[in-house]
Formats: sequence, structure tokens, C-alpha cells
Amino acid sequence: MTVPRITGVQLSEPASGPLLVLAPSLGTSVTALWSACAARLGSAFHLVGWDLPGHGRNNHVGAPFTLADLAVGVLELIDQVLVERGEPGGRFGYAGVSAGGAVGLQLLLDEPDRVSAAAVLCTGAQIGEPDAWRERATLVRTSGTSVMVSSSAARWFAPGFLDRQPEAGAALLTSLADADAEGYAQTCDALASFDVRGRLAEIRRPVLAVAGADDVATPSAKLEQIAARVADGRFVELDDTAHLAAAERPDEVARLVREHLLGRAAAGPTLAEVRDAGMVVRRAVLGDAHVDRATAAVTDLTREFQELITTYAWGSIWTRPGLDRRSRSMVTLTALVARGHHEELAMHVRAARTNGLSDEEIKEVLLQTAIYCGVPDANTAFRIAQRVLSELDADPVP
Repeated sequence: MTVPRITGVQLSEPASGPLLVLAPSLGTSVTALWSACAARLGSAFHLVGWDLPGHGRNNHVGAPFTLADLAVGVLELIDQVLVERGEPGGRFGYAGVSAGGAVGLQLLLDEPDRVSAAAVLCTGAQIGEPDAWRERATLVRTSGTSVMVSSSAARWFAPGFLDRQPEAGAALLTSLADADAEGYAQTCDALASFDVRGRLAEIRRPVLAVAGADDVATPSAKLEQIAARVADGRFVELDDTAHLAAAERPDEVARLVREHLLGRAAAGPTLAEVRDAGMVVRRAVLGDAHVDRATAAVTDLTREFQELITTYAWGSIWTRPGLDRRSRSMVTLTALVARGHHEELAMHVRAARTNGLSDEEIKEVLLQTAIYCGVPDANTAFRIAQRVLSELDADPVP
């Protein structure tokens, strides 16, 4: 057996949370592939990644190896981390993409008592055809990894990703161009001989199998096969996703991994879920017509600001259970009068009606502001409120 030297990468500060090991795909560094997800997972886990021989921070390329050999090397690294955590021989969670996912399956088979649960993404119990892998290994040994950049850009990413996320895409393609040719080729040879389809039923630990709907390298059927044959499997397909789901869809992948390893209740809502909840409340309070107009007016300049407001104002504050919406409307009206935000005040007078405040109650709030915010501010507020409430009475549909 040849045990490759594996280099670990800290992707979060060491924490008291459970250890989660993140694994790369062929041609990528674990940092380029997982950094966006790691930013969303670091509060819940101690994240440690590893790089393939000749990839990323792993400069060592030794003798040829199999994926089973690679799994042994990865476990040696993990054992070192667990000793440092004061948990020698402990368990760990695992999430890997493509070749990294295949190593995860190998660990589940060879070390079933060590892996608590695993997420395998855009991978298979057998990937590609042996002859194709060997031909690719020969090509890369002859011409270097840069020869793979163009074809990988087409295969790795769903349509439009490189336009939307040019920096993330460039980092991944750079990690491919920078990879050592022999390390890449040896991994190709290892994938050529990898086939654990007949052993999937031996895997007893929970396995989440995530596919990209646009992935031609490891189609969804390969992930469905894993989920169906292991003892405790779940299959998820992500739309608008190709082969590098962790980089293409970090919000969704982070949520899925967190829920799979911790359970939904412990995992808590993701940023995307908070934003979705905020949009529901925003529409309920301000009305569909207003929100549709605001959404239609969004530009490249204002898009992220609108998402910020929806996520943090409406999703994080207006959804809190500590105050009902009537009370939040009263607080908001007072704050807007105090700061002189007249356009927002008009909008929130309408919202106050929606949230159940009567005209009499709105009047009482504004009278209160006359004492604590100032008579001139209240005078303007009464004028704005009168106009808005008259408009609502004349045309009650927002």
C-alpha cells in the first residue's frame, strides 16, 4: 500500500463544534472549492479541508496510489486533528465533491465507526470510464494541467455562472492550471480503478447525495444510485448547478450539509431562508403591488441593497416574535418621524393600516412624537399621514 501525504487546510477557526472534513474535486484546491460554503458553516463546525497530491497547498507527489490509499492518508490527517482537539480516535463528519466524494465513500466502507455522517456531492460509486481516465492522465503528463482548463470550464459550471461569479470561477480554474501534472494524472489513474457500486449496501451511516441538474461528469443517476443503495440515504438535485456544487450553490449546499449533520432544528435557518421569510413579511406588510414595483425597479446598483433590506430588516427583525406587527408599526412610525424620513413615513403609515392600527391609534402615535421628537416634526408627519390615509380611503386597494 502507498499512503499519499495529505496536507490539511484550516477552513475555520478551531471550535468546540463537531469536526467536519471538507474534500476537493480533481483539479481544484479545497480552499477555492469550499471557501464560500465554509463562511456559512464555520459557526457550527470546526472545518478542516485537505488537498490532493500536487493540488492547492499539497506540494508532495509520491508514488501512484488508489483511492483506498488516499482514504488512509486522509484518515491519518484527521487523526492528527482529533488528537489536537482532545478527541483521539473520535468521529467526524465528511463532505466531498467528485473525487473527494468518492474518497468519502471509501472511508464509509473502510472506517464505518469513524464517520458520523457524510455528504457526497457530484460524484459516484464509479465515475467515468477507465480508458478515458487513462487517456486524460497521459494527456496531462504530456501537456500539463493547463490543457484541461477550457474543457473543465465548460464541464464544471452551469450556464451563466462564470458571468455571475467571475472571481470564484477564476480561482477554481487557476487552481487547476497550478496543479502538478503528475499529481493530477495519478488521481486520474486512481479514479480509473475506483468502483464500489457492489459495496454500497455495506454503508450504514447516513449519506446525503447531492447532484447538479446540469452535471454531465457525474449525472444525477449516479447520486440517486448511492442514495438508493446505502442503508440510510437521501438524494437532492440542485437546479442550475453543474459539477462543483459547493462553489456554485454555497447557500444551498451549506444548508443541506448543516441539516444533514446536525438535524434541521439544530442547524437553524440559512441566510437564504431568512431572506425568503423576510420577503413574505415584506409583502404582507407593504402589499404585493408596492413590493412588485420595488422589485421591478431594482438595478445592478441597488440589487444587493434591496436584498440586504429584505434579509435583515424584514427577515431578521420583522419576523421576531417579541413584538406583534402592530407594535412594530408604532415603533417604526416614531423612529421615522424622529429622523425626518418622510418618504419612508408615508410607506409605513400605509403599513400601519395593514398591520391593524386604526386612524385614531396612528393619531396617538403622532401626538406622542410631538412631545418627544418635536412639534415641527410631528406637524410634517400629520400632513403626510393625512394625505396617505385619505388616499387609502379613496382607493383602499394598495
